[in-house]
Amino acid sequence: MARRSAGAPGAVLLAIGLLLMVAGVAIAALVQTSGGIRVRDVRWTGADGAPMAALLYVPPNATPKTPAPGVLAVHGYINTRETQDAFAIEFARRGYVVLAMDQRGHGHSGGGATTGGFGGPDGLRYLRALPFVNPNEIGLEGHSMGGWTVLAAAADQPDGYKALVLEGSSTGKPFAAEGTPTWPRNLAVVYSQFDEFAPLMWGVDRARDVGSSRKLQQVFGAPAPVAAGKVYGDLAAGTGRTLYTPFTTHPGDHISPEAVGDSLDWFARTLQGGTPRPAGDQIWPWKEFGTLVALAGFFAALLGLFDLLLRLPAFAGLAAAPEPARERRGPGWWTLFLLTGFVPAVSFFALLLVAPPLITPSAIFPQAITNHLVVWALLNLAIALLLGWLLGRPRARFDNRWGPALGIAVVTVVAGYGALALANSLANVDFRFWVVALRPMSLRQFLAFLAYVVPFTAFVLVAFRGLAGLMVRGDSAWRQYLTAMVALPLGFVVLTGAQYLALFATGRLPLAFEALNAIVSIQFVPLLAILGLIAAFTWRRTNSYVPGGLIGGLFVTWYMVAGTATHFAS
Repeated sequence: MARRSAGAPGAVLLAIGLLLMVAGVAIAALVQTSGGIRVRDVRWTGADGAPMAALLYVPPNATPKTPAPGVLAVHGYINTRETQDAFAIEFARRGYVVLAMDQRGHGHSGGGATTGGFGGPDGLRYLRALPFVNPNEIGLEGHSMGGWTVLAAAADQPDGYKALVLEGSSTGKPFAAEGTPTWPRNLAVVYSQFDEFAPLMWGVDRARDVGSSRKLQQVFGAPAPVAAGKVYGDLAAGTGRTLYTPFTTHPGDHISPEAVGDSLDWFARTLQGGTPRPAGDQIWPWKEFGTLVALAGFFAALLGLFDLLLRLPAFAGLAAAPEPARERRGPGWWTLFLLTGFVPAVSFFALLLVAPPLITPSAIFPQAITNHLVVWALLNLAIALLLGWLLGRPRARFDNRWGPALGIAVVTVVAGYGALALANSLANVDFRFWVVALRPMSLRQFLAFLAYVVPFTAFVLVAFRGLAGLMVRGDSAWRQYLTAMVALPLGFVVLTGAQYLALFATGRLPLAFEALNAIVSIQFVPLLAILGLIAAFTWRRTNSYVPGGLIGGLFVTWYMVAGTATHFAS
């Protein structure tokens, strides 16, 4: 009877999770196919033989008899094609055929990340060759490094497009040709007021001052600072230029109705043959809501399944009542709590600031950002072990059974992966919110997963053991969950939050050269909080950090190799 009662929460969680996943996928699918739009996963071979991948959005007005305008939409560095969902959905609703492409070396596209014009020329050739696309009415839109991708396409095929939107991007060195008053054609620069890369991209300290950039003035052919909203040059001659400055940040462009609306406004002015709609008529936030609901459902189902699996004979030996190691919250507890929160965050920024790449991309470890994070994870593993020895903390007793723990972890994560893969196969939808995304792995990503899973899992196991050592006898379940979910991300909340408070207060990041790291650190807040939830949930049911640590290691590695890192190996 007791075992059956203990399993009831798992059944409820699993049911809620499945319901949320189905509802979230349905909402997202309905939004992106609104009005009869068809969304397909397309693959083709690039000019040098590299495999290319994209999502193709085809509105009902696009047929071989009535070809429609086309838009090549490209994500930025360490993102994937789904990051451009807001733009792709709204372009398609306005009658444009949209090719939302994975850049080379990203997502499901092969090749090296900075080779072949980032894949831009290949994408433009593919889009123009579609029989239901009007090759004389092509728009190019790219965010961040995706801007350099579409600029490479424009340079490769100067007569192959009609207008271009640089979203949080720039012309010029080191990755694009210099812009002039006549190239690229009909250019809109959408540069947010708090874009973190303003010094790098346009040579100004604050993004809100981008209009005073000499580089931008040269591109616009303007003798004075560029005024936002004003059209420079001649649209009919292809030399039109305008500047938009939405109130958001660089990664915020993806979830900003203003930034999305600016690109819609420019293509409405420069492309012919679409379906007119006001720029403010946008439904993409419901897609973002749907995939967020599905993401929440994924974690609920994951935990519910784990709880149910503990009732099976193969895993029943793992079940045990939790035994907190600490009697109270004294100075030692608070010291360990703060170290747990701040050491990972401080080391993240410090390591990437002072250390050169310690693991260069290779056939075995092919992802540059992931390689940095592996070094960071191993450094924190060593620090945690050293601190544990120096502090002499109370030693918790754990019921560790490594064989069954590995088995239940693999079954749990594989089942979750299967649910995502099914949703993606049926509806071309992944589970995400903004920069936090779970997506299926390509074969190359899976092979990378096999290499990275050992160091990441070792890090998560040590982190989960430390969290278990923070549990206090007599605490309620909610207090235990709160402890774990606050302890891990605390340092990132404080340090990343401080940087963005400074950015919004002054217009500058305190360390402008750390802009990429600041952006990457944003996703560590929800990711580490989720890991804290998994740690507390599994420990409370097994009195061990091992099953949860193995689940967390598999999950983190999957997340890293498929959603946040770049392949450089050919």
